Amino acid sequence: LVAYSREVATLLDLSVETCESDEFLEVFVGNRILPGMSPYATCYGGHQFGNWAGQLGDGRAITLGELCLADGSVRELQLKGAGQTPYSRFADGRAVLRSSLREYLCSEAMHALGVPTTRALSLLATGEGVVRDMFYDGNPMAEPGAIVCRVAPSFVRFGNFEIHAAMDEFDRLRELADFVIRHEYPQYWRGDDSPDYAAWFGEICERTAVMISHWMRVGFVHGVMNTDNMSILGLTIDYGPYGWVENFDPDWTPNTTDAAGRRYAFGQQPQIALWNLVQFANALVPLFPDTKPLQACIDAYT
Repeated sequence: LVAYSREVATLLDLSVETCESDEFLEVFVGNRILPGMSPYATCYGGHQFGNWAGQLGDGRAITLGELCLADGSVRELQLKGAGQTPYSRFADGRAVLRSSLREYLCSEAMHALGVPTTRALSLLATGEGVVRDMFYDGNPMAEPGAIVCRVAPSFVRFGNFEIHAAMDEFDRLRELADFVIRHEYPQYWRGDDSPDYAAWFGEICERTAVMISHWMRVGFVHGVMNTDNMSILGLTIDYGPYGWVENFDPDWTPNTTDAAGRRYAFGQQPQIALWNLVQFANALVPLFPDTKPLQACIDAYT
């Protein structure tokens, strides 16, 4: 156990004794499944750097399950870096301490700054070496492995919808939309199998706008605003090569792979979020007999 967030532990009704126990360590490093847990990884697609990348998915993220809290709310517990999933492609599904520590710290820092974000419960070292090319200079080396347990009401992304639309799985698309509305946006579930898709999408646009305004307020740069890294709850998700502007520079990016195009630079973020919402809207078109409500929501974001 490297660290755990007492704030998040309290939110989840976990005591200090529980968090510092051997059982906690075994569960949140991925070596033990408790009764009721049903781990899974999800499939999604995405537009990466402006291009459709096809099927992606939780390559190194494994959801343990959902925890029902005393106030009736639900939190999903997800391990990042616990190993391969069906969507790891050619990767090992692992994470290094360096990047895991950054995600753990930034999740909690962003929450403290008032920015909508996923949270982090724990940071654990695995004791295994994970080979990574830290400086992208062709000299990979073993680094300490680690696992973060991140927490959110839901980890569903724009890309979860895009993959079904791209594969013409319109029944699955509707099923996913209805699931998300019933569980995350119940105010738009009318109980007669005719959810208010327009109002639901409109709120997602609004939440996204609020999230982006907070990023700009604190000088945060996400670095990888692909559609598969956009939350349907308007939460900051997937802390990869993020950073904060030191001196005001709209063209600054922490992502070395984006250094040439600077698509995801600080000043681009409001416009990129709009572009991502348009791709999400395109995926939702099969749910709408008329696209005017979708356009109205996009206009409201602007």
